[in-house]
Amino acid sequence: MPNTYAVAGMITRLHDPQYERWASQIRRTGGCRQPIHLRGHVFHLDPATGQRLHSYSTATEPDGILRLPCKTRRASRCPACAETYRADTYQLIRAGLVGGKGVPDSVTAHPCLFVTLTAPSFGTVHTRQEKNGTVLPCHARRDAVACPHGRVMSCTARHGADEGCLGEPLCPDCYDYAGSVLFNAMSPELWRRFTEALRRRVAKLGGLTLRELRDQVTISFAKVAEYQRRGVVHFHAVIRLDGLDGPASAPPAWATADMLADAVRHAASAVAVTTPAAADESARVLRWGTQLDTREIAMDGDLTEQAVAAYIAKYATKAAECVGTLDRRINPLDDLTAFDLRDHPRRLIAECMRLGALDELADLRLIQWAHMLGFRGHFSGLARFS
Repeated sequence: MPNTYAVAGMITRLHDPQYERWASQIRRTGGCRQPIHLRGHVFHLDPATGQRLHSYSTATEPDGILRLPCKTRRASRCPACAETYRADTYQLIRAGLVGGKGVPDSVTAHPCLFVTLTAPSFGTVHTRQEKNGTVLPCHARRDAVACPHGRVMSCTARHGADEGCLGEPLCPDCYDYAGSVLFNAMSPELWRRFTEALRRRVAKLGGLTLRELRDQVTISFAKVAEYQRRGVVHFHAVIRLDGLDGPASAPPAWATADMLADAVRHAASAVAVTTPAAADESARVLRWGTQLDTREIAMDGDLTEQAVAAYIAKYATKAAECVGTLDRRINPLDDLTAFDLRDHPRRLIAECMRLGALDELADLRLIQWAHMLGFRGHFSGLARFS
């Protein structure tokens, strides 16, 4: 049955003398689900005389409002604006691999890797694995023992791709929720230390000091953070070696893809961050997980520039929704049981609230970023270090 109020509103809008202007505004938002409504005025003045050259006021617009797209990157908030963000990210990444948008085509000859840095384990979780097209049992153990909470640490189910239990711990009481949210909070610093260690390793392998390296090699990064279903982030990164002048110049002959892969492996294993001790939480040393994937990007191989650009662009529009958390900030006074959340994301959020209330961990802003399960870094970014 049609909504009579909505139908009346549409009829009124169609007969509005300013309909064409309203429709123009709507078209310019590009289908934005939550356009920004601006009210106010703008005066352009001659800086020398103070004379008003031009003025604009939203008072002349339909409803007294200027509508603009929200331009969010989150597909869960606005699919239309997120698609624009995804497409722009795709073009930027691909240009950095094959040229275009100011990057010369010769960049295709520069050593370039696609690297995945993962988080460590914080407890056994339900997973879905396939071998030769056959789905394997989750965690089948003949001699599985019970954990301290009485749960047998085994699961023989062959989970479907969309099952809600994927990523959830076999025993929530054994799972290290504090370690999970602290890793998310510290991962931007861990990434920064990784990039510094990588530069030092490249310099060492080239027989150079860091100062001498700056005169020969530029290391460029493009990265995106992706949430695993268990609620921790891992990073996908494109790492490229250029000459002194960036992508316009070739790196020296000794700067090869194999050398870069060696430097990545060393840097990933060498760096760590330590969280401060707080109340009943002891200091923790956090490192990258043992699963490190390093592959060379080839124009005609299995890992093409199009595949890499599409992969990074895809995750540039996503956040923690795959875990089942909320896509907005949470008030510390909110009752978490009132939200439609599964037990696992609820526990992660509650742990952010608990740890965020400790003075020693206040700088991590865990309460403000509880909806992101502690992660407060940039989801995607480009950087160049010489």
